[in-house]
Amino acid sequence: MGMTLSRRGPQKAMTVRDGRSEGPPERETMYDKSDPRASLAASKPTSMLNQTGLVAEEQAGTFYDTEPQISDDAGRTWLHRAHNFLVAYSLAEPGAVFARDAQKDEYCVLLPKHGAEITWNGETVAVPGYSIAFVPAGASSVTLPEGGEFVRLFTTRNDDLAALCGNAHGYDVPRSHIPPLESWPDPVGGWKVRHYSLDVAPEQGRFGRIFRCTTLMVNVLAPFEGPRDPSKMSPHHHDDFEQGSLALSGTFTHYLRWTWTSDMADWKDDKALEMGAPSMLVIPPPVIHTTRATGAGSNLLVDIFSPPREDFSAKPGWVLNADDYPMPA
Repeated sequence: MGMTLSRRGPQKAMTVRDGRSEGPPERETMYDKSDPRASLAASKPTSMLNQTGLVAEEQAGTFYDTEPQISDDAGRTWLHRAHNFLVAYSLAEPGAVFARDAQKDEYCVLLPKHGAEITWNGETVAVPGYSIAFVPAGASSVTLPEGGEFVRLFTTRNDDLAALCGNAHGYDVPRSHIPPLESWPDPVGGWKVRHYSLDVAPEQGRFGRIFRCTTLMVNVLAPFEGPRDPSKMSPHHHDDFEQGSLALSGTFTHYLRWTWTSDMADWKDDKALEMGAPSMLVIPPPVIHTTRATGAGSNLLVDIFSPPREDFSAKPGWVLNADDYPMPA
């Protein structure tokens, strides 16, 4: 599925001692000047270097070449988890109903192509295709009249779903440097099914198409048509939260570099993971990472965070439904 690179990357040889590569404890964040994220405040470069025990494996799920965790009359569903969230990727049969009887918190429904009917609190809302929706806690259902591809995103508070994930045991060792999940404030105007079109034109200075709810932030990136320019990559890291990268079409190479700490047990060689679609990669902190679209056609990637990111939320105009979901005080 991928390859291991030298500590200094694929273009230059490295020195290896005791099976570990050598190089500087790189912590920099590097965005091309045309990338809107270049305007974000830089992370503190030494904020994690005095902590140890940070090493964690990435969590890769390739739905295109593995059996689904659920296969029934409704269709086929693959489940893959991160620390705070999980993805349920489904290929639904026409008319299939996906119900949640005791959902613990708000969840997301992503409809890349076909529409759905979402029922909550006795009310049914018709959501067109090419939309994103957020559904409150409690009993609800999603009906796919035409069937087809759709995605649900949940928090791992929902133990029944977390236990079904293909990597359910990937978090048996706690990630102590990831803070416990805390929900953001309730939406303005109270609880209801909210949905938003993904037909959003690009805007100078805005990054992607970002939506948030009380538990999740979802960035549906604009498709890359053909391979990404290798001279405009964006290596960066997060100190204390994971990033989920969900590939819905195309092919991607995810580049990962583990940060050095004072404990050599934390040191790992670089990796380049080549993954098709549909697939999901969970990138642990504080791994430096960047992703290159490599498919010849349309390459569509969705980034997922839980809880929502404060840095993205602080940028005016970046979160497209910010008026509905306030930030914490």
